[in-house]
Amino acid sequence: MATEDLMTRVLETFGEDDPLSVDAIHRLTGLTEMPTAMAITEVADLLDISPHTLRYYERAGLVEVARDANGYRVYDADAVRRLVFLTRMRLSGMPMRDLQHYIELVDAGPDTVPERLDMLLEHRDIIRRRIRELTLSLAATEYKIATYGGETGPEVV
Repeated sequence: MATEDLMTRVLETFGEDDPLSVDAIHRLTGLTEMPTAMAITEVADLLDISPHTLRYYERAGLVEVARDANGYRVYDADAVRRLVFLTRMRLSGMPMRDLQHYIELVDAGPDTVPERLDMLLEHRDIIRRRIRELTLSLAATEYKIATYGGETGPEVV
């Protein structure tokens, strides 16, 4: 699955103790030195997702992509930035219907900022809850590993 591969790449790049920031994510995806136009295969490689997924996002109305004289997709910087956001939200578990609604709001203009903010705050709360649940699951797993005589991580007492 592409999202698992992307998350693995992100975590390996930053390590366990490195802070994850927007700037760090931009560096990871190459957005600081991005060309003005990219083909679908280049964007797919950059984001570590399939061209099929990119075409799906386009069909779902999440991103608009220009075409060259031969009809090939040409992704500009704005489209790639949007795709970076979309892939991060998908990695965090945001459902497609919520992403579609969010993008509709973005495309509707600045008057929708309060509703977009509410959506992101709610999603952040969901992510934080999942992190707490996963932390509890990790502690239970570490406990069982210790019970069987295995080594546990340094964070677990």
